[in-house]
Amino acid sequence: MDGTVAAGRWLAWPTREALSRVGVPRGRLVLDGLLLTALCAWALISAHLSGAFPGAYGLLPALGLALCGAAVAAFRRATLAHRLLPSLGLLGVLAGCALGTYLAGAPVPATLTWIVAGVLAMERLPLAAGVLTVAVLVGGFVAADETGPRGAAVTTAAVLLTGYSLRLDAQARGAGFRLLAQERAARDAEAASAALAERARIAREIHDVLAHSLSAQLVHLEAARLQIDAGAEPEEIRRRVVAARSMAREGLAETRQALSALRGDLAPVEDYLRELAREDGAEVRVSGEPRPLPAEASQAVRRVAQEALTNVRKHAPGARTRLLLAYRSGEIALEIRDSGAPAAARAAAGPSGGSGLAASGSGYGLLGMRERAELLGGTLEAAPEGDGFAVRLRVPA
Repeated sequence: MDGTVAAGRWLAWPTREALSRVGVPRGRLVLDGLLLTALCAWALISAHLSGAFPGAYGLLPALGLALCGAAVAAFRRATLAHRLLPSLGLLGVLAGCALGTYLAGAPVPATLTWIVAGVLAMERLPLAAGVLTVAVLVGGFVAADETGPRGAAVTTAAVLLTGYSLRLDAQARGAGFRLLAQERAARDAEAASAALAERARIAREIHDVLAHSLSAQLVHLEAARLQIDAGAEPEEIRRRVVAARSMAREGLAETRQALSALRGDLAPVEDYLRELAREDGAEVRVSGEPRPLPAEASQAVRRVAQEALTNVRKHAPGARTRLLLAYRSGEIALEIRDSGAPAAARAAAGPSGGSGLAASGSGYGLLGMRERAELLGGTLEAAPEGDGFAVRLRVPA
């Protein structure tokens, strides 16, 4: 396994981020430009001072430099595309120009060109190809260095170290750029997920409000139509229409509450509960230190309280109702209890009446609230208690 990994390192190309100039500081680009200009000037001056290009031949160093510049630019594009053979061919152009310059009698520009070719090979090619390229250029270093093999060894070592250092620097920069790109992609994905979750929350709010309100209105209006067709008493028809109108008003109020929740304009939960309970004469108690709640948790508490009190009003008129809101560590808890309808009301309602939530403990309203609580990681329990009924909600907050 280790041998395979090592072989992969020797044969692997630098990453595209490392081979590109993306993320390179502007100061570094300026320094690289100044260094390149200095090397070009040194090569041209050395070529002319060598006396190898007299008269009209004095144009050859400039033409050779232009050819080398074009080869370097093409080499950068080829390595960026990870094309090995064209890259080696373009390095061969550089080495050939240097060899011609050396044979003409100008060893200094030739050595500079060979050094540039070796550094580029170590920096941008697979490591094995870079080392082999430098090994081929060693012959030129030995031939052009007046100090012999010792000087050529120093030049070769400098080329290897410089090229490899530049390679490591580019790889580190490329790795940082990749991590930054991944972080941005993760943030974009998180934002998209949050947007989808918010759309789902809005859809649930609209569904909870409109489905309940409109379905109730349709029931009353359909009953009124049937009564009209059957020739029922006007007072009975009027009662159905008034009930449908009441449902429409409640639905409008609930819609406004939902829109306020989506805008984050809701009043504190305890204030809402007191306002809601005032209509039915219910008692509200709050324990714990009040704090702002997440929109979902706040809306769940409001919806459950509203549904529970509506059920008490419908199925146990006259029952004493108590709401207990508790701010706890990491959660919010709500309990709604009713005492059951008074004896006279229970007798009038028959065997099925008298318990405020019993008729709907497993119905659509509380089922929807239970699903809402479970989506938030909480629970909702509804069960008879004494002569009445109790609903208990707990959600993280």
